[in-house]
Amino acid sequence: MVPPRHYCVVLNPVARDDDKQVLFDQSGQAKLRHADLEIRLTQDPFPLYPGEEVQLDVTPLQIVYPDTALRLQALLDFEQEGGEKRVAGDEWLFEGPGTYIPRKEVAVLETIKATKALHVRAVRAFKDAGGRDRRTGEEWLVTLADREAHIPSVSEEVVGVVDVTTLSSRQYCVILDPVGSDGKPQLGQKRVVKGERSFFLQPGERLERGIQDVYVLSEEEGLVLRAVEAFNDTEEVGQSINQSINQSINQSINQSINQSIRHTVKHQREVKNINN
Repeated sequence: MVPPRHYCVVLNPVARDDDKQVLFDQSGQAKLRHADLEIRLTQDPFPLYPGEEVQLDVTPLQIVYPDTALRLQALLDFEQEGGEKRVAGDEWLFEGPGTYIPRKEVAVLETIKATKALHVRAVRAFKDAGGRDRRTGEEWLVTLADREAHIPSVSEEVVGVVDVTTLSSRQYCVILDPVGSDGKPQLGQKRVVKGERSFFLQPGERLERGIQDVYVLSEEEGLVLRAVEAFNDTEEVGQSINQSINQSINQSINQSINQSIRHTVKHQREVKNINN
């Protein structure tokens, strides 16, 4: 069988009709598509007919992570599900995040990880290659997620190349003047970014003290913190709530224990009086 999110490749697969039923010749042998390949995805256990061979055993589907892409090449002419036609030799990118479903007509040439982006500035008002209106002097980044290759138009100029910022699970950074969801810088604001993560600094953004390591504390260690500006400490609120809950639980337990002790003492006294 082929479990979920897996596939296998069969060489010389059997021929099937429009209803996916196996075709047989006059002697009762299954007809084969010699030298052809068939990719089989998730399905129940199936038999291999005489002549069929497993060219690639059951293999997990390839996960393409963010800021990563697969460079693909068409081996044969074919038409994609969206109706786009590919000719043998065509190359294109499958960009993450997503799960790549292989095809017999397509070869994976390499995995590309976005490590650089172009810092671009508009020299006059125009509409960029992505169809977005740009104002004179506006700056933005062009990454692999936007397009595979970028040729600057006469209305824009390349300011420079921006390297990717990568944080491990034990690192963090503070971004000054972060760009908001509207694409405009939030002057005077700060944003904390925790690892594990990779990202590009937008035009106007910068790091405060660079990439920093997180504090790893033992049970006998603690940190003394000082607020540099007013804010709502949700962690402190959570700790206070937990402390209140623990106090309530302890009080209930103590009350139950005291009641049980009083009841036992009372019962012992009653028994003693009866015996006397």
